Amino acid sequence: MKKAYLLLGSNIGNRLANINAAILKIKEICGEIILTSSIYETAPWGYLEQDNFLNQAVVLFTDTDPSELMEQLLEIETEIGRIREFKSGPRIIDIDILLLENEIINKKNIILPHPELSRRRFALIPLAEVAGNVIHPVLHKSIIDILADCSDKGHVQKFS
Repeated sequence: MKKAYLLLGSNIGNRLANINAAILKIKEICGEIILTSSIYETAPWGYLEQDNFLNQAVVLFTDTDPSELMEQLLEIETEIGRIREFKSGPRIIDIDILLLENEIINKKNIILPHPELSRRRFALIPLAEVAGNVIHPVLHKSIIDILADCSDKGHVQKFS
């Protein structure tokens, strides 16, 4: 079993219900969720003309091959209703694999660690909550240290 560190996000419809639906499907299909972060409300990143997101980091125990895990997560997104109109656009659900233990993968359907992780506070803050001391396999720094160095100033706060 390996630990996969995922980030869930939603900014369309009932954002909280969308994240909860994704968590249920991940448990059903992908493995055992052993830890979840708080839920954060975050400003959009990339394409800014959209509503705020809810984001949550999840730690998953899985024995699924990384490419197959990515396919399962994409299938879950589709089942929940995600439609891909354009990059960084609004979405009912988004599920990213941020890290998978120390794996470094660069394939057509999956790049690990997530190539934008170090630039995104909305991913680093919830990830630091559940995996702050985990070392990034490419940058060789802890998630907490990467967050401290992150220049992104996007709004991120705990959701209540």
